[in-house]
Amino acid sequence: MSPKALITGITGQDGYFLSQLLINKGYQVYGLARRKSNCDLGSLSFLPPPVFSQIKIIWGDITDNVLIDKIIKDEQFTEVYHLAAQSYVAHSFVSPRTTYDINIGGTLNLVNALKDYSPQTKLYFAATSEMFGRVQETPQTEHTPFYPRSPYAISKLAGFWTVKNYREAYHLFFVNGISFNHESEMRGPEFVTQKIVRAAVALSRGSLEPLAIGNLDAERDWGYAGDYVLGMWQMLQQTEPDDYILATGISHSVRHFTEQVFSRLGFNLIWSGQGLSEVGRDVASDRTLVVVDPVNFRPAEVERIRGDASKAKTKLGWAPHVEFEELIKIMINYELQRK
Repeated sequence: MSPKALITGITGQDGYFLSQLLINKGYQVYGLARRKSNCDLGSLSFLPPPVFSQIKIIWGDITDNVLIDKIIKDEQFTEVYHLAAQSYVAHSFVSPRTTYDINIGGTLNLVNALKDYSPQTKLYFAATSEMFGRVQETPQTEHTPFYPRSPYAISKLAGFWTVKNYREAYHLFFVNGISFNHESEMRGPEFVTQKIVRAAVALSRGSLEPLAIGNLDAERDWGYAGDYVLGMWQMLQQTEPDDYILATGISHSVRHFTEQVFSRLGFNLIWSGQGLSEVGRDVASDRTLVVVDPVNFRPAEVERIRGDASKAKTKLGWAPHVEFEELIKIMINYELQRK
């Protein structure tokens, strides 16, 4: 019998790539999707029909413990990939209670259901590099102390320790994947990389609205989501459960990402001014293309993060393949083709 997997939060970026990976490996794939008035399937709506037709969508909410108990008890999954979350950092400052309810309460619902009704099921929990926050060492490894700087990061850290505790207390195959920033053409428009790409493409098509951005000097370790879902799967194929970092080991500033995107679209940015008055202009036309907007700054910034995925490379055989420049090319080309 083919293995059966549940992906919570399947309508997001990672669900798009992970569902295809699992189907290609012969899995029966189930996806938990939060019902909205229009039954929005998010990124899944862009899947090829032959792939999408193989996914069984379960409409429901991760915060509904009765529903989660029933799903886990009835289906007895081989593997569960817990991706569902309120994952937008900026929104977590605006709505911390909702963030905690979904990210902590939802995770508790899932691990308790697995413990009580399907203890043989393997669980992957999507942790995040945001847990390192005000970094205590660079690069960050699985042994680096955490210092979260947002309600989102705090909620994910609670999930991380919950998964680790249940693994040790109840001898369950639960793993934490600490993924550093991973982007793709399926990234949501609220995330900074997609925001940059969409604004730059619009400007190349004649838009007069400059890109409004926050901390240009924040540094992130950016990889490609398609590479990272393979690491998630590999973690659940090991003989013993453990926690792993997935990262490229190379960081770039938001400023550099912005420059590279605009350069690929024929612009040559030059910066002037300082702080909130800084702007980026196109050398040839002297058009203002980038402005700094205080609304886009976090109350507590994460200045720079860079991961060390040596453990994943050694034990899982995992390595990222899409490099930074190729990632930008993929995102731009997809946006250029989008109507």
